[in-house]
Amino acid sequence: MQCGTERERSAVEASTRGAEPAGSGETRSPFRRVRVKATGSHEVRVLTWRDLSASNGRFPSVLIENERTKMKKGREKSDGRVVPDGRRKAVATGTSRGGKATTAREATGQLRLTFETADSPQGDVAGTGRGEPLPVPRAVPKSNDTSSTSTSPEATMERVASGGNLTRAWEHVAANDGAAGPDKQSVEAMRGCIDETLQALRNDLLAGRYRPGAIRRVWIPKSGGGQRGLGIPNVVDRIVQQAVHQVLSPLYDSDFHGSSHGFRPGRSCHTAIAEARQHLLEGYEWVVDLDLEKFFDRVHHERLLARLGARVRDDRILTLLRRMLKAKVVMPDGVVVHTEEGTPQGGPLSPLLSNIVLDELDRELAERGHRFVRYADDCNIYVGSERAGHRVMQSVTRFLESRLRLSVNRAKSAVARSGERHFLGFRVGLDASNGTVEVKLSKRSRDRIDEKIRQLTPRTWGQSIEGCVRRLNTYLRGWIGFFRVCTSGSAFESLDGHLRRRLRAMLLKHWKTKSTIARRLIGLGVERDAAWSTVYAGNRSWWALSHTPSVDWALRNRVLGKRYGLVSLEKRWKELRREKAAGPEQQLLLKGISAGASRRRPKGCDGPDPGVPKSRM
Repeated sequence: MQCGTERERSAVEASTRGAEPAGSGETRSPFRRVRVKATGSHEVRVLTWRDLSASNGRFPSVLIENERTKMKKGREKSDGRVVPDGRRKAVATGTSRGGKATTAREATGQLRLTFETADSPQGDVAGTGRGEPLPVPRAVPKSNDTSSTSTSPEATMERVASGGNLTRAWEHVAANDGAAGPDKQSVEAMRGCIDETLQALRNDLLAGRYRPGAIRRVWIPKSGGGQRGLGIPNVVDRIVQQAVHQVLSPLYDSDFHGSSHGFRPGRSCHTAIAEARQHLLEGYEWVVDLDLEKFFDRVHHERLLARLGARVRDDRILTLLRRMLKAKVVMPDGVVVHTEEGTPQGGPLSPLLSNIVLDELDRELAERGHRFVRYADDCNIYVGSERAGHRVMQSVTRFLESRLRLSVNRAKSAVARSGERHFLGFRVGLDASNGTVEVKLSKRSRDRIDEKIRQLTPRTWGQSIEGCVRRLNTYLRGWIGFFRVCTSGSAFESLDGHLRRRLRAMLLKHWKTKSTIARRLIGLGVERDAAWSTVYAGNRSWWALSHTPSVDWALRNRVLGKRYGLVSLEKRWKELRREKAAGPEQQLLLKGISAGASRRRPKGCDGPDPGVPKSRM
């Protein structure tokens, strides 16, 4: 006597055999559909022979939905989750009458269908039976835009080693310049023999003879304290890394999530801030600020290579990438260290590899329906309440540590209002008085610019003031170009005052004696009595004397600007706001709204509307 499970297995096999198409010349009745009802909370749909034959012998996965999928629908609205309509719904199944129901595990084993999981992206075969495992096709991550992946050329070593690709890679490396690697050969020294070097690289890459050299470790101070380790490859290795990057980047970039802004074409810190502003405008003012501890040093090599192997079919490129990841590191004291995990932060290829690793985090957050912004390893998740933030923090931390094998720095990670956290140098917060989103300098950025100003304007400056101002202006123009997206100019006005006072103190020290200072002040238009009384009134320091009424008036803003050429941060910020507001795309970027919105003049633009003639103002 057969038990219920055996009877059910016999029925399935008999029905499947009856549904097989006949040989040539025979006519069969319409295909029959086999349905299996699962016990518990699982539902299983068993496909027909017609479905299986249409897939060319590749068995599709069993469709399973459990109660956890249904519970996602009922989570709090304060999580800030977006669940699109029609996503991850259960498939209706038929019921078999009579006999004992077969569980999902048993049905999977009987039909020998593949089951793909995130831990096993290439799929596992459950219940193959008779000791004969079925071949499983390699899983390829699906793209949201199928048209882009279908037209993208494959990554091959021939494309990497092509003459045009290597030439473009060298031009990129030469433009970035950079320090020399362990072989101490600079970019300038490479220029004289670049043609022979590129030809030798091409031959070695195609023949499989190329071996990456060691990487020089350099420690730089971090803004939040501590040190960050950079890996500087040799110039030749940087050319190869850039050549690989130019081939792999088009293959992956189109599939990266839209909320990933780090090291991608057409994206920057400004686009990340614009998206963060949009989330705040929608009411999600609580942020889960995740800090990955030593991310670039803890990337799991085998997991990264597995993800690369799902898209890159050329084993020669995968072998080359493995050798790059395993390259030895030369420490500052000369000790050579073997690399078992991590990607060298400092090479042209490391940003792309980091995005490939963290794209799995992006997909997980999008699958859960979260609103987030990520720039490299800086990730902010926006939720509607503090309680939801702590819940998201726990679940995402568990995912990062268990699935991606990364470490979350719990001391630096936090759940707080957005305006209380530092993100890419800015502080993005909601102004409760008028409901607008403000972008300001973070405290960390203000401390860093103050320290930099002290370094650029030392009291012991022994050269001309004009030379000091030229060096200062070079840094200030680049700095204000990055922070131009701030919505308030109060911080720049304060910095201007601090800069002018430091320059006044430097000028007073250059004039040295009190009599010289008095005569200089009189020559700049200060009354004689006021000048002498200011200089000889007590024993003041250079810093105290630099903020007296006579000195302030003699070395006023116009004098420092015209005579010495000092750049005004506030004035430059207003000019940049007007210039960027003139273009509709930049106006939308500064406003943080999506394309297609009306061409309204951005708030916080202090200058005249570029679209209004001066005669009408």
